Amino acid sequence: MSQNKIRVLRIANRLNIGGPTYNVCNLTKYLSEDFQTLLVAGQEDPSEKSSLYIAEKMGIQPRIIASMQRSIHPIKDKKAYNEIRQIIREFKPHIVHTHAAKAGAIGRYAAYKENVPVIIHTYHGHVFHSYFNPLKTYIFLTIERYLGKKSNALIAISPLQKKELSQSFKIGPASKFEVVPLGFNFEKFFTSMDNKRLDFRRKWRLDEQTLAIGIIGRLVPIKNHAMFLLGFAQAKKKITKNVQVYFIGDGETKQELMRLCKSLHLSFSLKPCANSDVIFTSWISDVDRVLAGIDLVCLTSKNEGTPVSLIEAGCAGKPFISTDVGGIKDILEDPSQGCVLEDNSIEALETELVSHIDRAILGDTLPLSVRERVANRYGYKQLCLSMAQIYTRLLSL
Repeated sequence: MSQNKIRVLRIANRLNIGGPTYNVCNLTKYLSEDFQTLLVAGQEDPSEKSSLYIAEKMGIQPRIIASMQRSIHPIKDKKAYNEIRQIIREFKPHIVHTHAAKAGAIGRYAAYKENVPVIIHTYHGHVFHSYFNPLKTYIFLTIERYLGKKSNALIAISPLQKKELSQSFKIGPASKFEVVPLGFNFEKFFTSMDNKRLDFRRKWRLDEQTLAIGIIGRLVPIKNHAMFLLGFAQAKKKITKNVQVYFIGDGETKQELMRLCKSLHLSFSLKPCANSDVIFTSWISDVDRVLAGIDLVCLTSKNEGTPVSLIEAGCAGKPFISTDVGGIKDILEDPSQGCVLEDNSIEALETELVSHIDRAILGDTLPLSVRERVANRYGYKQLCLSMAQIYTRLLSL
């Protein structure tokens, strides 16, 4: 163990497909040489696709704590807490930086008990509305406010999220929050996209006269995919173009969504089918190929942080339609990127779907200047530079 470097213990909820995994891996891999980082992560759920391969491709060997899982489990959570305390004693970090709710609760309390000099938490999203009943939400808010007092800094991933967490939910004073956008490597979204489009559409039997809509991510209640299907079913009655919807992902609501398709008279398939309204593809790792092949990205979540799928859509040159949640409005660099619904209603979604599809030119992409601005704003180099500055400043206080 290096005695000269600043040691950072980074604790993530779990390494499942999504923005937080890329964020913690990029920070672990690309933070300046002044820092030595150990990445610790919980176990992904059986319904989630593991993204351990992302860390492994980057040469990172995270330490997996099998007892730290998404759901609340007092016995397993206590075991995870004890294991993290032991890791802290062994690694002797100057900084413990936790990411997302479960890791934030267990990791920060362990760091506080072990007298770690600097404790930081990043809110990739939050669970303070639309997840739980009022009593459980109140309990989580109380815990977060307590942990906020034990934290040296709190990281929001967008200005809107900072405002929501500090003013609406009163997790901590605005002065304790820093805004650090997510950071990714977007090179693949600028490389061979025409060939990737042809490959994707050939594989999924998409002809060039069919507009493809992509919904990317976990199939879980908070993502509110039922809203999309209800809006699409209404819009389809007014659309003259050929349109297919692709659910890129998997999860617990898959069967429910297929039943909803049946009730809405939307045909669906689990494999390539030129005549189906909706295709459930399950997980596809090469999201750059997906975004090359489709024409529009939709998101109808009830709660979000800053969705990586919409950032990646911008880099790939594809517009989006989204509910107005989390920091999504902050993603918009240019009106051409897409639309955030005014009132998050099915009727508003229907209107925007019809309007966009009517004027869409198949195969068209956003201006390169817009794509590059999105990539620069959310690039991993900026993420690492901003976080290194925060670490250094907090250690010097």
